[in-house]
Formats: sequence, C-alpha cells, structure tokens
Amino acid sequence: MANVAIIGAGTGGLCLAQALHAAGIEVTVYERHHTPTDPLHGYRVRINPTGARALRRCLPAPVWETFLSRAGRIGQEFGFLTEHLRELAVLDGGPDAEPHYSAERGMLREILLTGLDDVVRFGACFEEYERTPDGRFECRFTDGTSTTADLVVGADGANSRVRAQYLPHARRVDIGMASVVGRLALPAAERLLPECLYSRPNSVVAPGGTGMFVARHEPGADEGYLMWAYGAGAHRYPADVEALPGARLAELVAGLTRSWHPALRAMVRETDPGTVNAVPIRTSVPPAPWPATRVTLLGDAIHSMTPLRGVGANMALNDAALLARELTGSADPWPAVARYEEAMRREGFQAVSESLRAARMFVSESATQRLMFKSILRTAAAVPPLRKVLFARLG
Repeated sequence: MANVAIIGAGTGGLCLAQALHAAGIEVTVYERHHTPTDPLHGYRVRINPTGARALRRCLPAPVWETFLSRAGRIGQEFGFLTEHLRELAVLDGGPDAEPHYSAERGMLREILLTGLDDVVRFGACFEEYERTPDGRFECRFTDGTSTTADLVVGADGANSRVRAQYLPHARRVDIGMASVVGRLALPAAERLLPECLYSRPNSVVAPGGTGMFVARHEPGADEGYLMWAYGAGAHRYPADVEALPGARLAELVAGLTRSWHPALRAMVRETDPGTVNAVPIRTSVPPAPWPATRVTLLGDAIHSMTPLRGVGANMALNDAALLARELTGSADPWPAVARYEEAMRREGFQAVSESLRAARMFVSESATQRLMFKSILRTAAAVPPLRKVLFARLG
C-alpha cells in the first residue's frame, strides 16, 4: 500500500496513525484546526478496558508507558442512588477487573501526537474527494491544496464531511433528550458533598423521566473537578435551551430538582456558571451495509452514539485497532477495508444500540420500567456474580 490519508486528528484518527506509522505505512493526517489545542473542549475522556486494549495495540511501547504514567485510574465501583441519595446498588467488577482510566483531553492529544510531527498537517480543512483514473483518490482542501491517496479514512467526527459525501444516507437523529452539564471544582465538592458523590461515579435515578450522572475527574493540568450531567426529555426544557447562558441553565436545573437531596442542589448551585452548557442528545441511525471501497470511516464519523454509557471514544479507539490490524496484514486495502467494516459495523452499532437503550431508560417516564430497573439493581447488589456482569455491561 502506497499511502493512507486520515481526515481528522481526533482520538481515533491519531491512534490509527500511530499504528500505521509504526508499521512503516505512509500515512498523513489532515486536521482542519490550526494547532493541536484548537479543538479541545468538554470533559475528560474515560478509557475503558476496550479502549485501553486498543491503545496498547496501536501505540509504540514507550508511548503506551507514557499514557499509563499520566492517565488517572478510575476506581472499580459505580453507584446508583435515588434523588434523595438512598443507595440502590454499588456495582464493581471484582478484584480481577481490568482498569479504567481518566484522560485529560489535552494530555491524550499530546501523547497521541508523539512522534507524528511529520505525519499530521494542521490547518487542512477537508472539502471533498474525487476518484482518479488510476483508482486512487484526490482529496481537496478549502485552502486550494490537494493530495492523492490509496486509501481515505474519514475520522472527522459526528459532522463528518467524508461521510456526507461517501454515505449521504447515513443519518444522525435527535432522540428527544437533552442534558445540562457542569463541573464543580474538586476542593469545593469535597467540602460540600457526602463522600459517596465524589469518591466514585454515580447515576441518580429520579422519578418522572429525569436523572443525573456524577463523576469525579482527578487533578491534571487543572485542579480536578466533579462533573455532573442532568438529563431529561426535551419537552422539560425551553425550546431555546441550547442558547441559554450557563447561569440560566443552572437556575433551570435547580428548579427541576427542587425536591432532590440538598447536597445535589448545592452541587448545582456552587458550580461556576461558565462551565455549564446544554447538550442535545443525538445518535446515528445504522445504515444498510455498503460495498467496501478504498474510502472508509471510523468512530463518530460513522457510529456516533449517546453519551449515556460513555463509550464513544473507546469505540473510536477500537475501530482504529481493527483497521490497523487489517491494513498492516494486507498489501491490498480493499479486502482489508471489507473485513474491517464488517467488524466495525457489528461492534460499533451494537454500542450505538446499547447507548440508545440506556438513554431511553434514563429518561423513561414509565413508573413500571423504573420500578423494574430499581429492582434489578437491588438484586444485583445482593448477588456478587450478577453485580459483576452488570458492571461489565455498563462499560
């Protein structure tokens, strides 16, 4: 194989570039932002065992060791609480569970860029591709430049331009749910809140189709923080919720949680409004299988999912490892891409389906469904093997 063009320097694209570069395959990554830090926003990335295994397969050993030395370890517990902080269950993976990691986005980007100075081209905004007479692909960029590649990999996120051209029928849809997200500085969280809220991730199961996710992120370049995300059906919010300022969003959540435990309300009240924003929840609709070509997609570019199971970045890493394995073992990219896409569709869209199911359960207004869910949790809490299985299913 002569060369590979990866469109997008996100987590999956850079992970793939690391593996191909290490295997001696000519690869170039084209990123529309002008510097490595331009696109970084949001919260830290949770790397679960699937993502960690993919990283280890793709990264050179010294780079993997750097990741291990700089990433935070996440404890092996996940709690479920009522809105009054009554414990429903605390799940764990047992003593043999593989570790989960917390990775600051800037740190993860820095690690994934290690050794790729001559591989990544920043400020290259992809516009379109065109098949050339010799069967290759010319990629054009908005600055008027172009490149020709034997294989084009769209790793350019949920609003992928590569997908829009290659699979225009592949859609993302709004699921009728939105989340208001904020972060409370860790020192304030430890001062104000009961330990159960900041010592492990928790899901608050509330009545009326609402809930909250709370997770601690260890200090890195910042002082660390407690991330909270209040979720509910879109009908519970103003129509312009995405445009509301942080202070107004915090007031909105305070009103919607007025009967909740005072600690949860204090968490929202003491959060810096500048960290609060509204996030609409969208998901990919699995398209019918398509014939393999020398254009393919990975991560959110093909199977974006709701954040309810926190596995989007991990599936992008998994895609990178799958594609790297096929490409490094084949001289012809076409059959390699066909094998990759078969596995990617199966595993990626299974994660999409499970994330969508979790989102719908999270905002279900069926009292019966929520009662059944609470009963399952209480049963799992009392039966260690079931507790371990449910922990694994939750990622």
